[in-house]
Amino acid sequence: MIDFDRLAGAARPVVIGGVPAGLLPQLVADMARAAFPRGGRAVLVAADEAGARAVADAAPVFAPEITPRLLPAWDCLPYDRASPSHAVVAERLSTLSALLLPPAGPELVLTTAAAATQRLLAPSALAAASRSLRPGDRLAMDELVATLGRAGYVRAETVADEGEFAVRGGLVDVRPAGEARVLRLDFFGDELESIREVDPATQRTVGQRQEVRLLPVSELLLDEERIRRFRQGFLAAFGAAASADPLYQALSEGRRLAGADHLLPLAEEGLETLFDWLAPGSMVVTDSGVAAAADARFEAIGDYFHNREAALADGQRRKLGAAVYRALPPAALYLEPAEWAERLAAWPVHGASPLPATEGAPDFGGR
Repeated sequence: MIDFDRLAGAARPVVIGGVPAGLLPQLVADMARAAFPRGGRAVLVAADEAGARAVADAAPVFAPEITPRLLPAWDCLPYDRASPSHAVVAERLSTLSALLLPPAGPELVLTTAAAATQRLLAPSALAAASRSLRPGDRLAMDELVATLGRAGYVRAETVADEGEFAVRGGLVDVRPAGEARVLRLDFFGDELESIREVDPATQRTVGQRQEVRLLPVSELLLDEERIRRFRQGFLAAFGAAASADPLYQALSEGRRLAGADHLLPLAEEGLETLFDWLAPGSMVVTDSGVAAAADARFEAIGDYFHNREAALADGQRRKLGAAVYRALPPAALYLEPAEWAERLAAWPVHGASPLPATEGAPDFGGR
């Protein structure tokens, strides 16, 4: 058996032995139970998303009272011309929003090496970009539409997916991040009269809500201050000649283009890491494949960056009309290997191994 009080107070990372894959959900469920009285959460960093989701499905079997929360990595490559999908970003921001508040019960955060080695919005930035609405609130519909646009929502004819909204007369349909259903905001002039859950197929009301929390569905927030900061940072990084870049022109006008999310560091005053989001008392553990997964991630990030730099320097390709991609240095959006190692040691982040524990180390008893 493991003394979780002792583990929580450990000054250095330890490797917990006797944790084959089948017992990992039980270990992190026990950690979630132990962290809750301390005001913290259990956090598992898995090698990949499949492993994280498998533990999220299995952990409640061992502890039905725990709430699993997933923090996936962007579903696009580093320095890609594509942006992460709305669904993935919505899931990320829904989990981060939950981390802004003390846990109401045992909670388990599940993430991956790729997600944990990428920088995140600061907690204060997400809190400021979120808005709660209740019946009786006064808000001009034009202001609401502008707010949704800045937060990454896409206007559609009919709302189905997270990150979409539609306007018809005095009604605004929206599906915020983390919501399973479409919400209909019914306005009378500038007053919000009601919030209803609706079935998008039949347009019938299936429930009433007394409050809705509108979370962003993009980590790239485009308010006036961030656009100004982006413009200055982009020209400082790439020179005045880069002002003809389509990404620069689009974001300067508050429009989004695919791939713009990779320029997130230029719009924010500072980005944080996952560890900056965790409350004291949280217990963090990695599975046995994380070290190799993180090394592969760092190598891939470096390769993609150098390939982009080489393409930018290739004058012949530009003459042939190849599109220019201006890439920020890896450290702007991602942790570097040395910083990652420092963060793991400083928390400290423990490891889980299927092998028997070494002498003096905790052992979960699996073989």
